[in-house]
Amino acid sequence: MKAQATAHLKFLRMSPQKVRLVAGLVRGLKVEDALVQLTFSKKRAAAPIKKLIESAIANADHNHDLKKDTLVIETIFVNEGSTLRRWMPRAMGRATPLRKRSSHITLVLAGEVDEAAQKAKNTKKEKKEKEVEKVEEVKTEEPKAKKEVKKETKKEESTTAKSTAGKDKK
Repeated sequence: MKAQATAHLKFLRMSPQKVRLVAGLVRGLKVEDALVQLTFSKKRAAAPIKKLIESAIANADHNHDLKKDTLVIETIFVNEGSTLRRWMPRAMGRATPLRKRSSHITLVLAGEVDEAAQKAKNTKKEKKEKEVEKVEEVKTEEPKAKKEVKKETKKEESTTAKSTAGKDKK
């Protein structure tokens, strides 16, 4: 059965145009091939995209139980983020505008579901749910037992107080 896992990187302080060049290199590749491609790329945008792919692999493994060897980069796209508007002083009292652009990257991985891992995860969930139910049962029974113990201790205290009071009078 096929499934998808996603990862997002927002507000990367790099121009979307520059990031799109690197995103185009890895689009449609297997995850291992893409990581190798990015490791040896000279582009500065390769490092954050590599980190994003590693994050998506972790998401796929932990959240969706996907097999790592079947993962493929299905889609990767770069959107424009917010722009910081600054200015630079120039000659004769002038100023020129600077636009510091940012990017949002979205990555979708597709792969096969590891059904053995998914079954193991489901059995662990069921065991935890049973343990939680037992703990809740004990918690509901516990206050009743405490009340009974408190009543018994109060009775004992009152009887000892009566017996000591009688001794004090003599």
